[in-house]
Amino acid sequence: MELQEAIFKRRSIRKFTDYYVTDDELKQIIEAARWAPSWANTQIWSFVIVRDKKKIEEITDTYSKSNPARSCSINASALIIGCAKKGTAGCRNGVELTALKNWFMFDMGIAVQNLCLKAHDIGLGTVIVGMLDHLKIKKILKVPDDHETVVSIPIGRSSDTDRKAPPRKELDQMMFIDNFGESFVK
Repeated sequence: MELQEAIFKRRSIRKFTDYYVTDDELKQIIEAARWAPSWANTQIWSFVIVRDKKKIEEITDTYSKSNPARSCSINASALIIGCAKKGTAGCRNGVELTALKNWFMFDMGIAVQNLCLKAHDIGLGTVIVGMLDHLKIKKILKVPDDHETVVSIPIGRSSDTDRKAPPRKELDQMMFIDNFGESFVK
């Protein structure tokens, strides 16, 4: 699959078939995340693959009650829980160097995008879930104190193969030249 096609066609998937995502497929997906760029090559990410149905239910129960990803998470072949080491990305000797704190979120976002694009590339679907109780998941999975639990990513084979893209802003609404608000697009 060409990169542009993957970018344009990847969707958030919330309905899965009963297909079992293989360990080899999961390794391919995490390998793609592993190659993401990061602050000073700190590679702050770790991924916990959750297959145990009881733990999947416990994690899903931490999602907000209105979260549309609840049902797909319960029915997913696995959950991928993204964790990030604190005090490393955007830091030197544990001191934040940027005005924007928690730079690990930026690095984690790049890794998660690689992960989701690779999943799409091999015919699998994902959705990125952030509306959840990060601390409870941290306890469930025994994540160490120096890490944050950032995201849950249900994964499986999509049962909704013809999802259309939601509307996108036009370039002239987001692409400016020299000053914010001065349209780049003529």
